[in-house]
Amino acid sequence: MPKHDYMQVSQDQPIYSEAPLQLLLFIDGRPKSKQQVQRIRAYLKELEAEYNFELQIIDVGQQPYLAEHFKLVATPALIKIHPEPRQVLAGSNIITQLKNWWPRWQTAVESYLKLQEELQERADDNGRASPSKSTIRSVAVSAELMRLSDEIFHLKQEKEKLLEQLQFKDRVIAMLAHDLRNPLTAAAIAIETLQSNYNPDTGEFTRLKPALTAHLLKQARTQTKTIDKMIADLLQVGRGKDTEFTIIPQKTELGRLCLDILEELRDRYTTKAQKIETDIPKDLPSVYADPERIRQVLINLLDNAIKYTPQGGKISIAGLHRTTQKVQFSIGDTGPGIPVENRELIFENHYRLERDAGTEGYGIGLCLCQRIIRAHYGQIWVDSNPHGGAWFHFTLPVYPA
Repeated sequence: MPKHDYMQVSQDQPIYSEAPLQLLLFIDGRPKSKQQVQRIRAYLKELEAEYNFELQIIDVGQQPYLAEHFKLVATPALIKIHPEPRQVLAGSNIITQLKNWWPRWQTAVESYLKLQEELQERADDNGRASPSKSTIRSVAVSAELMRLSDEIFHLKQEKEKLLEQLQFKDRVIAMLAHDLRNPLTAAAIAIETLQSNYNPDTGEFTRLKPALTAHLLKQARTQTKTIDKMIADLLQVGRGKDTEFTIIPQKTELGRLCLDILEELRDRYTTKAQKIETDIPKDLPSVYADPERIRQVLINLLDNAIKYTPQGGKISIAGLHRTTQKVQFSIGDTGPGIPVENRELIFENHYRLERDAGTEGYGIGLCLCQRIIRAHYGQIWVDSNPHGGAWFHFTLPVYPA
């Protein structure tokens, strides 16, 4: 029987082995196990001088699938894979165990060879060829199949993610084209009206009263800000959850910021004859937050409240000094509310309720709000309004005195 050199199980070149005693030595790259592995290999080299067997060295760092295949929990480990039954020697005393088991393994090999001779004689008598089997090759094939299965699983995940992104992109393009039409049209009409009535020689607007001129300028500015917000929201969420969300926190008057936004949105809620109720204490502490980011949160929440509150409905705004370290801010509406089973899902990217399928928006506003609030180490959640509708709450850190 020829001797076999030390080698590694290759995933590129299948290994065929006819050695009756086949061993696998699993090693790792830890410095503290290096000396133990050297001692084991040296002892096996001594044994090989007297007895032929096949030994293959496997680095678990390079071929983790084989370690998974044999369900190993520690290395180094020496495994007898042929003849069966399989046996694993592990721990700090592998050489001692090997000295104990080596004579038994030799006896098992002799019994195996004797059995093979008898089977070969019977096969010759029957005119059949005895099939040869390579245990080490089957191990390498199993490891390769496990690796490929793992790669296929990850590729399927990547495919699903890419398909979801493509579907979202198509949906956003369609909705963006639809939703931008209204503010673009309104801004264009206002600008064209101003332009057609502007006299460059006198620097005045003819046939337009000052109040109407101011209204048209405000309309153009409001609509361009609406367009800017749509694009900004898309870009923010498009960066993904894993991207660092930068904030520049400073002392911020949350109540004042909210009242300023309400003034900007006055035309929207007065058009629907909606009533605004505020309960913001005068002694509400300042918060330590990025005013521009929190402005995005308030605009999104107030925009939703106006959108879903019916004609003549009520929108409530409240501030609460919840603890010495947190301020809670809440915005409630008298709209259809959020079903209990959807109250976590609505903060997910691109998620929209079925009832909103025909409503403007991209399903990204609340996801963006959650990212902003979490970047401030705060929380955001939704619950029911006792009078119908929904209450959205979020917390922010108090500005240190």
